[in-house]
Amino acid sequence: MAGPDFSVRFKQLDATLTSIEQVLDLDAIRQEIAELGAEVAAPDLWGDQDNAQRVTGRLSVLQAELDRVTGLRSRLDDAEILLQLGEEEGDPASVSEVDAELDRLAQGIEALEVRTLLAGEYDKRDALVTIRSGAGGVDAADWAEMLMRMYLRWAERHKYPTEVYDTSYAEEAGIKSATFAVKAPYAYGTLSVEQGTHRLVRISPFDNQGRRQTSFAAVEVVPVLEQTDEIDIPEEEIKIDVFRSSGPGGQSVNTTDSAVRLTHLPTGLVVAVQNEKSQLQNKNTAMVILKARLLAVKHAAEKAQLDEIRGDVMASWGDQMRSYVLNPYQMVKDLRTEYEEGNPSTVLDGAIDAFIEAGIRWRRSAPAPS
Repeated sequence: MAGPDFSVRFKQLDATLTSIEQVLDLDAIRQEIAELGAEVAAPDLWGDQDNAQRVTGRLSVLQAELDRVTGLRSRLDDAEILLQLGEEEGDPASVSEVDAELDRLAQGIEALEVRTLLAGEYDKRDALVTIRSGAGGVDAADWAEMLMRMYLRWAERHKYPTEVYDTSYAEEAGIKSATFAVKAPYAYGTLSVEQGTHRLVRISPFDNQGRRQTSFAAVEVVPVLEQTDEIDIPEEEIKIDVFRSSGPGGQSVNTTDSAVRLTHLPTGLVVAVQNEKSQLQNKNTAMVILKARLLAVKHAAEKAQLDEIRGDVMASWGDQMRSYVLNPYQMVKDLRTEYEEGNPSTVLDGAIDAFIEAGIRWRRSAPAPS
C-alpha cells in the first residue's frame, strides 16, 4: 500500500535529519545543558542576578533547541511505525495521516537544516537589532515601530527572550529608533540577513486625503560580544551623558536621571540605554552595544578595503532589500532572493521564517568574491 514513494521520502528525511543532528552536535548540547543545570541547582545562583538570568535563559533556549531536534526524530520514527500498522491492517486513513505528517516533517526539517548553514565567526551569538525610521516622515516612524513589533513577535513565536534597551519615540506616532536584543543561540546568524532597508507602500493613515505613501526604515543587526572579544575603548574616547528617561516606562523610570548616552568620539557612534532603573546598569549595557557596533564598523571597513582592492561595486546589504506593499495590491517581496508572499498582515505579525531561510540560503549560495 505504501509503495516506493513512502520509502524514498522516509530515507531522505532520515538522512537529512541525521546530518543535522551531527552538525548541531546533540551530545555537546546535552553536556552543556547538564552543566547549566548544575549551576541552576547551586544555592547561591541568585547572588549574582545578571549571571543567574544568563544561565537560566541559555538553559531554557538550549533545552528548547534539543527538544526541537529530538521531537522531529521521534515524530519521524512514529510515522514509520504508523505506516507499518496501516499497511498490515489495511487502514487507508492511517496511511493518509502518514502522508500528511511527512509533509509537515519535511517543512520542519528543512527549517532546521538552515541552522547548519550558519557557520560565520559570530553566527552563534545573540543579536542586537536596531531599527531606524528613514524617508517618509510620520509614516516612516510608524513603519519603524511596525518593523520592531514584527521582529519581537517573531522572537515570541520561537520563545526567544528579548530585551528592549532603548526606544526613541517620534512626536506624532511611531519611533525614531529602537534597539533590542534577541537572546538565543544563532540569533545573530539568523537575523543578520534581515539587515538593510525595508520599504512600505500603503494608504497613509496620517494623510487626510487618503493618498498612497512610500516610507523606509533601516534594520541593523550586530552580534553581542563576549568578554573574550578584543574591543578596547580608551576612556578618553567616550563622552558620557546622563538624562531622564522618556516615553512609557513607569514612574520610577521617568523620575531619575538613570538613562545613559555614550558617544564614541572618533566615530561619532551614539548609544543610549534607558530600560533599567540603575544608571550603572544602563551604562554597562550601553557599553556592550557600543562595542558590538564598533566591531561591525571594523568589519565593514575591512570589507570596504577589500572591495576597493578588487573593484567590487556590488550593492551592499544596507541597500533596499525588501518591499511590503499593502496598496494597491497585497505582497511582501524580498528583492535579493525573489521570495514573496501575498499576506502582509501575517508577515508583519512575525511570520518571517520563510524570508529568513531564503535569505540564508541565498547568502550561502552567492558566488564567492574573486
